[in-house]
Amino acid sequence: MSDETYGPERAERLVALLRALAERIQELDRAGGGRLLDAAPELQKLFGNARSELFHYEVRQTYDTPEIAESRRIVEEAERRFRELDLDEPGDDEGPWRKDPDA
Repeated sequence: MSDETYGPERAERLVALLRALAERIQELDRAGGGRLLDAAPELQKLFGNARSELFHYEVRQTYDTPEIAESRRIVEEAERRFRELDLDEPGDDEGPWRKDPDA
């Protein structure tokens, strides 16, 4: 189940990963002499790790747990049944749910 949700600890690790990537880029840039471009393979790997984790974050933030999915199913079923009720049948104006137009 831990892979299906994105808890606060994992989010903190993602933030740390992004900050480390940013710091590494700044280090290479400060070193000058083309070091930033020379480190392309290293950066590709770091970008790939960050991209993968960002994808998991985005997907898991919108993931429905089984409990939420079941609750959503129940509500959708109730809404569907309500729409199927024909509350506007002729001659059905005396029901207790109808307001008295003379009142």
